[in-house]
Amino acid sequence: MASGHDARLAELGLTLPNAVAPAANYMPARRSGAFMYIAGQVPAADGKDQFVGKLGQEVSIEDGQRAARLCAINILAQLRSALGGSLESVVGCVRLGGFVNAAPDFADHPKVINGASDLMVAVFGDAGRHARAAVGCYSLPRNVAVEVDAIFEVR
Repeated sequence: MASGHDARLAELGLTLPNAVAPAANYMPARRSGAFMYIAGQVPAADGKDQFVGKLGQEVSIEDGQRAARLCAINILAQLRSALGGSLESVVGCVRLGGFVNAAPDFADHPKVINGASDLMVAVFGDAGRHARAAVGCYSLPRNVAVEVDAIFEVR
């Protein structure tokens, strides 16, 4: 029976997908000492982009938050894969970097990235609280609405 972080995922009703292979010349996860760096993840599920377009135009704040949450789910999938199939060695989430595909006058980037931040706290409790950036971008790969990367401390 799972305990700790893995059990918390089950309590939240979350089943992590399989980690997706990188689409270019990079590593999806890289450990350096006590830190695991997770490459930017987009809001994709079952091999398909789920939220496409710009916040403040085609994409609402609520859908942007759902996109950021899906990015966070994909981050956790990459983290679990890099850690051998379990999140139990995670000490905490150190930092999230959130990138929002935004219309020029859009100003609610932090609200959007809360979708990812809230999931980290839900899964890891206080250890999920992290430093963060929420940045507006003119475009993102495949015109997805959000991309999020992460740094975790691990045992």
